[in-house]
Amino acid sequence: MFPMRQSRRCRDCTRRFFGSFVAVRLRSFDGFPFLSDRKLRNFDRKQQQELAGCEVPIPLLKYQKPSPPPSSPSKQENRNTSLSFIMLLPFLLLTLLSPCSSSAKSQLFKNSHLSVEDSSSLLVSEDKSFTAGFYKVGANAYTFSIWLTNSVDQTVTWTANRDKPVNGHKSRLTLHGDGGMVLTDVDGTVAWSTTIASAAAHYACLLDNGNLVVKDLNGGIIWQSFDSPTDTLLPSQPITKNAKLVSAIGRGSPSSGYFEFHFDDRNVLRLKYNGPEVSSVYWPDPDITVWENLRTIYNSSRYAVLDAKGSFSSSDHFTFIAADAGKAGIIRRLTLDYDGNLRLYSLDNTTGLWSITWLALPESCQIHGLCGKNGICSSYPRLECLCPPDFEMTDPRNWNLGCKPKFNLSCSMKPEEIEFKYLPYTDFWGFDFNVLNFLSVDECKNRCMRDCNCQGFSYKVGIGLCYSKSILYNGRTSPYSDIYIKVSKSVTTINSSKLQQQGTICNVTEGALTVGSSPKMLKGSSKKMSWNNLYSFLAAISVVEGLFIAIGWWFVYIKEDDHVLMAEGYKVISNQFKRFSYRELKSATRSFKEELGRGGSGVVYKGVLENGMVVAVKKLEDVSHGEQEFWGEVGVIGRINHMNLVRTCGFCSEDSHRLLVSEFVVNGSLDKILFYGNKLLGWKERFQIAIGVARGLAYLHHECLEWVIHCDVKPENVLLDCNYEPKIADFGLAKLLNREVIGSNVSRIRGTRGYIAPEWASNLPITGKIDVYSYGVVLLELVSGSRVSDLVMKGVTEMEIRAMKRMSLMLRNSLDMGGESWIGNFIDPRLKGDFDCKQATRMVNVAISCLEEERNRRPNMEAVVQMLVSGDEEFYSDATESIQFSSFSTQ
Repeated sequence: MFPMRQSRRCRDCTRRFFGSFVAVRLRSFDGFPFLSDRKLRNFDRKQQQELAGCEVPIPLLKYQKPSPPPSSPSKQENRNTSLSFIMLLPFLLLTLLSPCSSSAKSQLFKNSHLSVEDSSSLLVSEDKSFTAGFYKVGANAYTFSIWLTNSVDQTVTWTANRDKPVNGHKSRLTLHGDGGMVLTDVDGTVAWSTTIASAAAHYACLLDNGNLVVKDLNGGIIWQSFDSPTDTLLPSQPITKNAKLVSAIGRGSPSSGYFEFHFDDRNVLRLKYNGPEVSSVYWPDPDITVWENLRTIYNSSRYAVLDAKGSFSSSDHFTFIAADAGKAGIIRRLTLDYDGNLRLYSLDNTTGLWSITWLALPESCQIHGLCGKNGICSSYPRLECLCPPDFEMTDPRNWNLGCKPKFNLSCSMKPEEIEFKYLPYTDFWGFDFNVLNFLSVDECKNRCMRDCNCQGFSYKVGIGLCYSKSILYNGRTSPYSDIYIKVSKSVTTINSSKLQQQGTICNVTEGALTVGSSPKMLKGSSKKMSWNNLYSFLAAISVVEGLFIAIGWWFVYIKEDDHVLMAEGYKVISNQFKRFSYRELKSATRSFKEELGRGGSGVVYKGVLENGMVVAVKKLEDVSHGEQEFWGEVGVIGRINHMNLVRTCGFCSEDSHRLLVSEFVVNGSLDKILFYGNKLLGWKERFQIAIGVARGLAYLHHECLEWVIHCDVKPENVLLDCNYEPKIADFGLAKLLNREVIGSNVSRIRGTRGYIAPEWASNLPITGKIDVYSYGVVLLELVSGSRVSDLVMKGVTEMEIRAMKRMSLMLRNSLDMGGESWIGNFIDPRLKGDFDCKQATRMVNVAISCLEEERNRRPNMEAVVQMLVSGDEEFYSDATESIQFSSFSTQ
């Protein structure tokens, strides 16, 4: 419920009213030290003046001169007076304790206003979910905003004057007689006004959906805040060709920032960095076409909206659903945050806290302009911005301004005055004014050195691609390219002289020269050197020479080896993906001592890196790829980032050793808990795991930059974190491993018996539908609590498929018969009936559709997620009918 705030002025008015009333009423009681009639009249007049404007029933205070009191009032008179006072006392107490609710209005009529000085001068929606009023953004700065009443931080959803705050004194929002709503500052200047003014306007009010509207006498909307969003969209609020979201400039600041969410000229919904110098689109992926991003340009309506159930749809065919989609009564908001990421939030009404239920970019460093000009974004081990060598932050408090060079470059500089700083596995996206093929690094350097407009170049090793950069923006770590930044050679000299001027060079003092030397020795130094001194001098020269030779040998051989290691990538490839040496991983795992598990792709060991991070190290077996091809494949895996996928943080490719390093997931694999563990997985955890695995696979199939098929979905490859959130492991390994390996549990090609789709046996082209089939088996195992695959483990592939088909038909017949008794027999008996029948039925229904023998009849993983999270059976049936002809069915 909305906490009405009682202003100090209102409390004082009520207190004065109560005191005056009591003083007037008690005057007729015996023994009370009353004021004289004259003083009482003056007192009463003064009180009425002070109470002018207070929203209390002032007419009750109108003074009437009492008749002279009798010398001895009758008992009846005293009794009547006391009775009237007692009858009015509840009203007085109610008035005193009331939070002046009349100050918080539901409507603002013509020629009335809201004042910044009165903290209770507010507009409140009928259901108390939203509040509109003056919102403090600085010491004496206010915006007129709409915020969520029940959120802990009173999250703002709309602001009228985000770039022009008003003073905390005498600022007003007024609905004028001409129908225009105007916000004025202390000096009367207009800080904001509605674009539409109509004499037909009657009043303004705040609707339950957070929309501030101006209505006419018939209730028609003349103006609404939904037409001019700031950085947030609310359910039912559309984004159109005339509306866009603009982020805030920083955390806690209402001012407009540099990121935008809008429809472009090609009818595609995009996220764009629109900075002071440059602008660039960063979502959907600008490196691929509109069609590859699954968008269309042929619908010019330019309309997108989030519905109340958490489903978003756009005219360019972009859709998404919230993690908690289908749940009723949840307040949601889609916000373009100050860091440029678009996130969907859901409000927990009990705690007032927000949770993220969808976001556009799981990898924040894909956002352009995040670290400003010349800045480099790093997301591992934490998100941070870095400056290249010989650069420093332009403003230590603001990364939007990026980094500035510590040197000056001019077109008149000679080549010998210029050098290049090498940053391996780094790239600055975009702003390539020249792209050249089949060049060596030296040729690329020479071309950039001779071009005054070239600030550096990106080079892709192995294919000889050279990208000359006119400006360095959108820097981020990348496993596919290196960057060379043009700098002045004088920067080192300048820095050295500056250090000397600051006295940080250790200068030798006179005292240091005399330590251990007698005055006689010093005095003798001016005379002829004795033979002993000569021998000592020659011996010292020999020692020094020997030291120089040793140091030179170390630099030539040892240091050169270290340089080769660095060039080959044994140092950090990026702050989010590292290449380790075999020696490092052997030390981290204590010579591969603690085994976590093993499978067809290799053995997994627990390890601890030098920085204390606990990791899982997987020794890959039968890797058929060469060095460069292996690098390329693990680079793809390293770029994948999703909450339901195990994060790969590095690899090793040294001689014959091929290892992958990933995050350690504390609760281990699903099979150990579901089938063999002492802990019983509750129904809530099982349903959560089902949805999480589906989301992870949907990301690999539809949202990942590189299309990835897992090829081995099974409980052993589903890991559970401390909250039993699932994380899929071993994705992306299908291309790394030799597919001709035959093991006890691994088919001729990738997959595990009992989870293999029929097309494996038919030698059909492999698509994402093989993962859908395997997921259907896992779904049945989650429901039943036992290995469905155990029924078919001993057969050949064709027998396995027939056995799974019979099980699907049996379950389908049970579903067609209706009723709920059969599902209780299929559910894990250890749950003892503690499960959600509708969810269980939905899971079995989805599993059956995933186990269709004809792959084109199976849903894609996006449709699977929608069917699982939707509590609407009508939606489910519609989705089931449509997935057979889904545009994603070829995946």
